[in-house]
Amino acid sequence: MLKDEVVEQIPALRAYSRCLCRSFSEAEDLVQETLLRAIEYADSFQPGTNLRAWLFTIMRNRFLTNCRKSARELTGGVDCVADQPRVEAGQEWHMQAIEVRRVLRDMPAHYRDAIVLVGGFGESYIDAARILDCDIGTIKSRVNRARRILREALEPAL
Repeated sequence: MLKDEVVEQIPALRAYSRCLCRSFSEAEDLVQETLLRAIEYADSFQPGTNLRAWLFTIMRNRFLTNCRKSARELTGGVDCVADQPRVEAGQEWHMQAIEVRRVLRDMPAHYRDAIVLVGGFGESYIDAARILDCDIGTIKSRVNRARRILREALEPAL
């Protein structure tokens, strides 16, 4: 049943949304929006095709729509948390994860999307190409360049 298959994909959707969004609450909202769209357009899903790729495509499109909308909104209002102080964690692994997220955030979006789908979620190059609507060779090239960017940014200087 499609409902059960979608529920099985929620952990992957949460993980992908955290790669796209800057905060946990934004990531959770994006998952909810994705699931709402999936329910709304369930009749457009073709049985026998890759459900995860279909859901990731919905999520990526919602994320891009939200980015366009937020670009038109004003920041710095009373409820803006950008200027609030925060305390950095002391654990090394946590700091390394923050550094990886920073590098991913700063890398060009087309490289980031490719490395997250292929390297992070284990999607095949073919499925990643479908999700990102490009050729498989383009995906392979983007993943290779993204790996190089990560390696250069995270390896200690010699």
